[in-house]
Amino acid sequence: MILGVHPYLVTNGNGREAVKFYEDALDAEVLGVQTFGEYPHEPGSTLPEEAKDLIIHANLRIGNTHLMISDNFPGQPYQIGENVTIAVLMNDSEKTKEVYGKLKEGGEEIMPLQETPWSPLYGQVKDKYGVFWQVSTVVE
Repeated sequence: MILGVHPYLVTNGNGREAVKFYEDALDAEVLGVQTFGEYPHEPGSTLPEEAKDLIIHANLRIGNTHLMISDNFPGQPYQIGENVTIAVLMNDSEKTKEVYGKLKEGGEEIMPLQETPWSPLYGQVKDKYGVFWQVSTVVE
């Protein structure tokens, strides 16, 4: 079942500032903030020092919706207009696979579905209309 569709903002290194801003401006409750440094990395890979304190995922509850925020990874292109994506959350891995597959039709796979620290099944796709989606299974 699809649980919801939520905006996901990508900031250019000022994610912490954005979290505080939206927390205040929108009376948001910060449910969690995780940094790149807290994220488990593949063996043999090194994390640039400037990335360690940047936000990989923040989740703010605003009423009965969510606003999610992450910093752009250092060195990756940052393009205004591509800094807002849509997160679709499901409570079933099979539904996640189905939705991801349908959104990918005629589009482009950005990140294949995989397990992450925040989701048993997460992936990113750019659909045929140029809209970026983050598809995720949520464990409640």
